[in-house]
Amino acid sequence: MSADDVILEARGIERTYRRGEFAVPVLRDLDLEVKRGEWVACTGRSGSGKSTLLNVLGLLDSADAGTYLLAGHDVSVLDDTGRAKLRNRLLGFVFQLHNLLPRTSALENVATPLVYRGVGRAERLRRAEAALEAVGMADRADHDPGELSGGQMQRVAIARALIGDPEVLLVDEPTGNLDLTATREVLDILDRLHAEGRTILMITHEEDVAGHADRRLVLRDGRLHDHDSAEAHV
Repeated sequence: MSADDVILEARGIERTYRRGEFAVPVLRDLDLEVKRGEWVACTGRSGSGKSTLLNVLGLLDSADAGTYLLAGHDVSVLDDTGRAKLRNRLLGFVFQLHNLLPRTSALENVATPLVYRGVGRAERLRRAEAALEAVGMADRADHDPGELSGGQMQRVAIARALIGDPEVLLVDEPTGNLDLTATREVLDILDRLHAEGRTILMITHEEDVAGHADRRLVLRDGRLHDHDSAEAHV
């Protein structure tokens, strides 16, 4: 694997939370490489640190130690402003609870990330319309989140994550609150994005959802393990 093939590289990542006088280690000497165009799923028990890992990789949290290169950029040397710019340019997020703005149309929700890139309103809305079309939500563009089902909100959230054409899509429990039909619709979109060459890093507790990925990892004892070898030790 050449350096150009690797979009995300983490080495020796440590993250410990302090609770009063107690230290709670969550990530311990964790290593991870993700290639461009790869879909990697990370599973693990509740409380194993999956969300912490995604927050560190998504530049929403900082590691206490270790090296993290995102598209060749050494995150450790960046200040908060530099991290925010890199996050906005290279990453797209899909959260379990959607995080859509209330009382705001689907179109405006999807267009919002482009405000921080200085894109003009007309162009923002044009691109938001195209993103909603891509996830089958063009006919709900004027609806606010309160008028959408859980699956529809998740599809809007995917459109919002994609509007900046991110290099990596970070997906947090995308089907955790959805019924079977909505789960199938969301996974169909992720399958298509992957087929188009999008890099996806997903955390999930659902084994059948993880099965859509190229590679499955398990977070256990603060480190990532290959899924098959991890299963052999259960």
